[in-house]
Amino acid sequence: MRPIYLDYNASTPIDPVVAAAMRPFLETAFGNPSSPHWAGQPAKAALEEARSKVAHLLGAEVDEIVFTSGGSEANNFALKGAFFGSTRARCHIVTTRVEHPSIVTPCQFLERLSAEITWLPVDGTGRIDPDDLRRAIVADTVLISVMHANNEVGTIQPIEDCAAIAREHGIPFHTDAAQSVGKIPTRVDVLGVDLLTIAGHKFYAPKGIGALYVRNGITLEPLIHGAGHEGGRRAGTESALLAAALGEACVLASALSDMERVSALRDRFWAALRDRFGNTVALNGHPKLRLPNTLNVSFIGRIGADVLAELDGVAASTGSACHAGRIELSPVLEAMGVPPEVGMGAVRFSLGRGTTAEEIDSVVAQLSNVLPRTA
Repeated sequence: MRPIYLDYNASTPIDPVVAAAMRPFLETAFGNPSSPHWAGQPAKAALEEARSKVAHLLGAEVDEIVFTSGGSEANNFALKGAFFGSTRARCHIVTTRVEHPSIVTPCQFLERLSAEITWLPVDGTGRIDPDDLRRAIVADTVLISVMHANNEVGTIQPIEDCAAIAREHGIPFHTDAAQSVGKIPTRVDVLGVDLLTIAGHKFYAPKGIGALYVRNGITLEPLIHGAGHEGGRRAGTESALLAAALGEACVLASALSDMERVSALRDRFWAALRDRFGNTVALNGHPKLRLPNTLNVSFIGRIGADVLAELDGVAASTGSACHAGRIELSPVLEAMGVPPEVGMGAVRFSLGRGTTAEEIDSVVAQLSNVLPRTA
């Protein structure tokens, strides 16, 4: 059976157009963008053209884009840059209980360095209450970080409302938009954010490239020190190869029309699962306010990894993890209050541009063969 890829939230294939944009830098355009001679200047021009494309997608100024090695570095830069760049004796950061590990782990690290972290709760759909954010702010709050859309269940947060609250208090607001670029609008002027993370391999660019949008006027201590690359904000010789790829991916991501087709396939998938399995399958995440490509469901009474193992050639993700032989519930589902007997059966199917109706129907048929159908 032909393999079926339904794990686009984990990583996407490199789009052929993106691959074509990289080719010159694999063959002839090898110069260092910082070199002033004939070999370096074409690389510098390509780097800045790519920066312009990223800025255009986000509705940002060109000099507000800092290239990074990916989403994790961008998230670390936002958090640690705000902490180490603060002159306050006490630093308080507000985030949520459903963030990606590249937010959670740096926050835990900063707690060991005296930072105070407030972890906002979420409701059963995975959304925070902006009023909880308002109550969490104190005089020493130096940063608020709330993800745009959750990588596991797809729930979209009320970023505009949260950013407005941050702005009222004069506090920089960061959002991790790694999962939302190319799926829903991510213009910084509409969202009202000061910092925004993107990760290339989540929207058809290679792994190893991302960016952090930094609104003019926001000061961060560099995460990587050295020479004055990226306007002094990130040391290290830039890769024109990867930047060109990210820029071209951003051009493709600006057209969201394909997401209507993907959303229809996702809804078709969910309708078929409900028809076949009734109340033995449950939806995780917000029923409407979620990414158009993401379907996280629990096969109640089963272990998600076991269900996936019984499918032939289907790539997807589970909502639980195995540590030392013990199955643990996803922290995201736990924060949402999903009971263990439901959450342990979670499987995340994430669709992409290449997903077809035939693939969805094939997965439903396979699930029907390995799981009992309701009467």
